[in-house]
This record gives sequence, C-alpha cells and structure tokens, in this order.
Amino acid sequence: MAGVDALELGRIAAAVDAAIPADLAHAWSAYVARSPVLVARQGLFCPQGTVFAYQLSFRRDDGSVPRHWTCDEHERATSHVLRATFSRDDLEGLAHGRHLVVRCPRGYLVGQLALPARPDRLIVELPPALEPDAQVRAGIADLRAEGFRFSLPGFCDQPAQRQLLGLVDFVKIDVRDLDVEGVPVVRVARAAGATLVAEFVERPEQLFLAQEFGFDLFQGNLLERATTVDRAAARPVGP
Repeated sequence: MAGVDALELGRIAAAVDAAIPADLAHAWSAYVARSPVLVARQGLFCPQGTVFAYQLSFRRDDGSVPRHWTCDEHERATSHVLRATFSRDDLEGLAHGRHLVVRCPRGYLVGQLALPARPDRLIVELPPALEPDAQVRAGIADLRAEGFRFSLPGFCDQPAQRQLLGLVDFVKIDVRDLDVEGVPVVRVARAAGATLVAEFVERPEQLFLAQEFGFDLFQGNLLERATTVDRAAARPVGP
C-alpha cells in the first residue's frame, strides 16, 4: 500500500475493527482462547539424572506428528515452535530454567528466517541431512558470534558431518549404532571437543553402554518420553 502513511493505516484498521459485529468478534476471541498451541518436550539428562536441556518439537492441534515433511512444512513447524516458546510469556513454565533445543532448517541458518534473540536459552539443532555449503557454514559462524550454540544430531562420521564438527557444541550419536561402529565414531566426535549426547536411549543396556563410552548427556524414552505442552494459556508478547 505505497503512499499510505501509518496514521491512515491506523484509521483503516480501526474502521475494519468497528465493522465487525460484536458477537462475531467475541466468538473469534473465544475460539482463539480455546485453540491449543502445542509443543512436545523431552529432556536431555546429565549422568546425575538432572535435566540439562529440553528438546522442543512440533505437534499438530490433535497432538500428532506429520510423517513426512516438505521444506516449507518444516519451516512452518519450526516457526510454530519458536513462537509458542519465545513469543509468549511464562517461558519458565515450559523451560524450568533449562536450555531449549529446537531443530531449525536451512533458512534459519543462512538468515532467510529470523531466530529469536535468545542465544542465552536457545540451542539450534541442525537438520540431519544438512548440506554444509559455504553459505550454511558462514551463517552458522555468524550466529555463533552472536552467542548461539549448535547441536549436530545423528552423527555417524559422514564427510558432510565432519565439515560441521568445528561449528557445533553438541554432537548426538544414536546409541543403537554403538555396538557396531561406536568406538571410531565416538573418538572422532570427542576429538572435536563437543559435548557428546547419547540419543534414542530406549533400553537399560543402551544406557549402560553409553555410560561406558563416557557420554556427557543422555536422551530417550527410557529416561523421559516426550510430553505435549499446551502454550495457549501463555499470553502472546511482542510482534
């Protein structure tokens, strides 16, 4: 709307609001108040059993998870999680003083999409199949300069993953693979100086094996199943 100043836009918005019947506006407000704003939360645990961070992920309004993702769907799902978390008050009702891990697609890494300005709380998890081209590596370096930390999931010592090792603070390794190629994979990840996370811990013997390998953090249904949290009661803040 080129040529329309802010005052005129305000008058237009006020006129639109005034034209909405009161009963319709009330019904819409009630609908929004009832609509769930869901995120899933699962802990990453220290060896002592305390929670170091929470992984947050997307849930539909019915609590389900999509089976397949397009790039656009992943971006919208990530936007939903970030807004439900950082664009609403009562953050501690969700975080309990812990760091929050959110998987973010490429657009967030290269500056096409904006991350919340909360490097003190947000740990950015990279997509498992991320192509570490020059733009991605530069974007991660810029975000690290702002204070953000990064997590690399599903590490199995692939060449593309090796290019990211010096740019991440946490490396996740699937415990189901430890009995096959565990020693060399763990050795490579540990040599990069990252905090090692044993993920997909489902059975006691997997936890014991990960402990023997000296992992720093542990994540999986044996320790805590992902629980769905409704953020609808938390008041939206900011734009």
